[in-house]
Amino acid sequence: MLDSKQCPDCKQINEVLSHVGDRWSVLVIISLSQYGTLRFNELKRNLGISQRMLSLTLKELERDGLVHRTYHPTIPPKVEYTLTEMGQSFREPVSALGHWALNNLTRIAAAREAYDQDMGNSS
Repeated sequence: MLDSKQCPDCKQINEVLSHVGDRWSVLVIISLSQYGTLRFNELKRNLGISQRMLSLTLKELERDGLVHRTYHPTIPPKVEYTLTEMGQSFREPVSALGHWALNNLTRIAAAREAYDQDMGNSS
């Protein structure tokens, strides 16, 4: 384990990753990467996320400069989300993480099953 003397930037890295590295943020970035501009309800449907969680996630991503929110004063109001330039630069690492997860689903499932069996036998 690294302490702050060995990793002076870990606190700052942790702060950034706590916002942009959670599963919903990653899935929002992937979705906007694939489809470009999406409305709130399109994102909600695509991700199977609650309205509250999506709202919080989008606000954090907007605050961090990764997502741009465009409000159209129509009836009913229309709000669209797109990746900013910085959000676009985040596509590659997020995509790599998504591909890694997909490529390792069966291995992860097997490891979990083996772990659960071992834990069941050791108690």
